[in-house]
Amino acid sequence: MAASPSSTTEQGLDAASIAMIDTSDLLADIVGLPEQVRDAMWKVESAQLSPWDSPGGLIVAGMGGSGMGGLLARAMLGDHASRPILSARTYGLPAWTTPDTTVLCASYSGNTEETLACYEAAGALGARRVAVTSGGRLAELARADGVPVIPVAGGFQPRAAVAYMTVAALEVAGLCGAGPRMGAELDVAADHLEQLVVEWGADGAEDCESKALARALAGSVPVIAGSGLTEPIAYRWKTQFNENAKIPAFSHELPELDHNEIVGWQGASSFGRFAAVFFDDADTHPRVKERIALTRELVAEQASSTHVVASRGVTAVERVFSLVLLGDLVSLYSAVLRGVDPTPVDVIEGLKGRLAGEG
Repeated sequence: MAASPSSTTEQGLDAASIAMIDTSDLLADIVGLPEQVRDAMWKVESAQLSPWDSPGGLIVAGMGGSGMGGLLARAMLGDHASRPILSARTYGLPAWTTPDTTVLCASYSGNTEETLACYEAAGALGARRVAVTSGGRLAELARADGVPVIPVAGGFQPRAAVAYMTVAALEVAGLCGAGPRMGAELDVAADHLEQLVVEWGADGAEDCESKALARALAGSVPVIAGSGLTEPIAYRWKTQFNENAKIPAFSHELPELDHNEIVGWQGASSFGRFAAVFFDDADTHPRVKERIALTRELVAEQASSTHVVASRGVTAVERVFSLVLLGDLVSLYSAVLRGVDPTPVDVIEGLKGRLAGEG
């Protein structure tokens, strides 16, 4: 059996040291988030969609990084959402989907079989469809059917195209009447992200939050807790640790985890090193803030480390994107500390090949 990579906190996290391990330069895609937000807005405009009314709300059908945009857009809209905005992450749509529902089919490659199945299901129902993709079968079908296509820039890993998928979901929600248009908030968020890239990126100080947290988590399994606006971001962090750092990671939400998961922490140290990460936000319920402090105290004895990470910014869009950027960087730095290239996801490609009968 091949030896597994091991974490070392002595590994440099400057640009030159990262480049030696991050051979596909995933870092450039991550720190390009501000410009990607702006480009995503332009690409939605280029699709020339006219507003329509969708009383049944919006379903975002997508898998993995492509489906993440729907979860994050819903968090950004929060109480401003006026109709249901839900995700479909399987081979079909919810049973209650009607022709009055808009279905946004999100697939970066355009060849995701689950999303293609949802596209066909929405068409059979007579639901309004919109596609967001860089090409592939989804783009071919949509153009043949006269379904609008929101283009996505090529050359990314699907998980690195999070800005395009989030902005598309947010803007389609506004166009179909499920929430307000958020163009001004997105502009402000892009400017805010530029400041955070300077602070947290490879040229940032060695003790900046992103690098310090990656070093603190080295050699442990991250267990991330969010609440409300930050709950889907906890899931984003979990999947980024999975794909970038190639390690197990888990996410849950408060207050629910205080009714089950907290008991499991009693035996955590006998199974390995588990680190607890809690998200805080300006809109976190006061009682949840109390639970963060108490839960952190109660799991500390069994955890390898505990951390409270706060969102940054004023608007919900700024705060969501701030934590997305931070998590993407922490997971990449975690990969570098382990000495593993963050870009390849060979096991996913292998699985797809076997499903297609290629192996």
